[in-house]
Amino acid sequence: MAARALCSVDFEVFGKVQGVFFRKHTRNNATKHGLVGWVMNTQRNTVVGQLQGQPGSVRLMRRWLKETGSPKSRIDRCEFKNERTISKLEFSHFSVRK
Repeated sequence: MAARALCSVDFEVFGKVQGVFFRKHTRNNATKHGLVGWVMNTQRNTVVGQLQGQPGSVRLMRRWLKETGSPKSRIDRCEFKNERTISKLEFSHFSVRK
């Protein structure tokens, strides 16, 4: 049986995304969808991270990052880059980095 394709994508979210539990909600939502990776605040007042997992789950999470976010956040835009197919997950869980 062939291994299922996995994908990885980097993201950066712009807007009111710090001080509104955005990282916590990102981790919880990613974990709910079976994704691994990480999320962290930047000094530019954005949130960056990486998602890895099944393509369908990554698509759902991309939409959540662009359109939903945490309840008190305001997303102005979300950029995705370095999308690629991977043969295995590079992380064991989804973490919030400091």
